[in-house]
Amino acid sequence: MRNKGTVCIVLGLILLAGALGLTVYNKLDDRRAGGYAAAAREKLVQTIPAQEEQSPASDPAEMLFPDYVLDPTRDMPEREIDGVRYVAVLDIPALGLSLPVISQWSYDLLRLGPCRYSGSAYENDLVIAAHNYTSHFGSLRQLSPGDAVILTDMDGNVFTYEAADFHTLSPNEVDAMVNNEWDLTLFTCTVGGQTRFAVGCTLIE
Repeated sequence: MRNKGTVCIVLGLILLAGALGLTVYNKLDDRRAGGYAAAAREKLVQTIPAQEEQSPASDPAEMLFPDYVLDPTRDMPEREIDGVRYVAVLDIPALGLSLPVISQWSYDLLRLGPCRYSGSAYENDLVIAAHNYTSHFGSLRQLSPGDAVILTDMDGNVFTYEAADFHTLSPNEVDAMVNNEWDLTLFTCTVGGQTRFAVGCTLIE
């Protein structure tokens, strides 16, 4: 009986140590991801022209409209920072977030920062995915209806949205995030990765 009790205690300590180690690893990974995204953002914003500094168009008719209005199907311009290509900077003031958005997504790239999952800001169907790191989209649930979400592309064009819809989806409901009525969709995994939490946003200017 004593040996069984000792074995149970040892197993319990091993499990506790494993859980503690995983927690520490996740926190360190979160901090690493936040540091990487912050550094990339700082480099990125230095390359984005302010709207008033952009060169005027040679055609007077085009001076009234940005290129993406004249041709919404054009690709969003990209900038490369440290070998990674970005399409925008995403600001969510209510959450104190300002993050670079990577042009394409993969599981490896998600460990660096939010990624464009699909779509374009120009065609009002942009979907952005990010890990639930506290430094990325971990606080997305704290958004309230009407909170501002601001996207700045690499040409300095600013798109202002407001959070409008909040829903939890299963992993196999990806189509619901890609084919919806929202101009911008942000989503992340919930803790444990069993579901996805998505925020639908409407363009206001």
